[in-house]
Amino acid sequence: MLNRKKRRSKKKAYNSSQFYDSQIDSTDSSFKMSDPNDMCQAFEGQLYKYTNVMKGYQYRWFILDPKKGVLNYYLNESETKQQPRGSINLLAAVISPSDEDSHTFTVNSINGESFKLKASDARARQEWVNKLRAAVELHAVAIAQKNPPLTTRDPFIGYRSQSSGVLSGSSSSPCSVAIADAFNSVREHLSQVEFSNESLIKAIEELPANGSSLKHVDTDLLLLKAASQAMCSSLNECTMILQQSIYPFPNSQYPTLSRNTMSSISQRKR
Repeated sequence: MLNRKKRRSKKKAYNSSQFYDSQIDSTDSSFKMSDPNDMCQAFEGQLYKYTNVMKGYQYRWFILDPKKGVLNYYLNESETKQQPRGSINLLAAVISPSDEDSHTFTVNSINGESFKLKASDARARQEWVNKLRAAVELHAVAIAQKNPPLTTRDPFIGYRSQSSGVLSGSSSSPCSVAIADAFNSVREHLSQVEFSNESLIKAIEELPANGSSLKHVDTDLLLLKAASQAMCSSLNECTMILQQSIYPFPNSQYPTLSRNTMSSISQRKR
């Protein structure tokens, strides 16, 4: 009799442990990540797009193409074989769920375009947000693989000659030359900005100190003068920081800035 009870208790304990293990297995399986290949597949469905103040949200059919990095929308599902009514590029786009409710979210592109969308429920919104963010990341990785960044092993060692103004260096890759040309163009524009700033300062200082007309001590003119000088200093500082991040060479290899720029930068750093 005693042996039967022991056998029953062991059997019950075994069954309960089996049941517990099966629950853990089923729980773990529900949290498995989806196949990465699914992120490359097109995703489509119904969303409501905000059109204007008068019409508010209107029903539209959206198709997400992760490979191209584009979100297209159509008037309805039957028009998907035609040209889309509109689209938004997902390159470096920001997907932002709304804090006001659990249905709304926005897609903000790098060029300033924005889609304000609304899903049918919170679950649908989360699914769209996840798909869109995965598409943004996938598109960014694809572009990065096609255009690898410059490494420190193959830098563009160049500088602008102060006498001739011609770039010289040991590397002549198209990417390096393009970057160097871009910096030269920026420096030329900065020179024009500095010339305009000096002309503005000279025009303000040549105004009379007294009289009914504008005076060089007017508050608005003084603010304009200070803002112009600050802008020139900030532009030059930003250019120097950007250049140093790409070409980490000694200061002697960098192009010489104007005396006004260097003095204004040193004053601001103090």
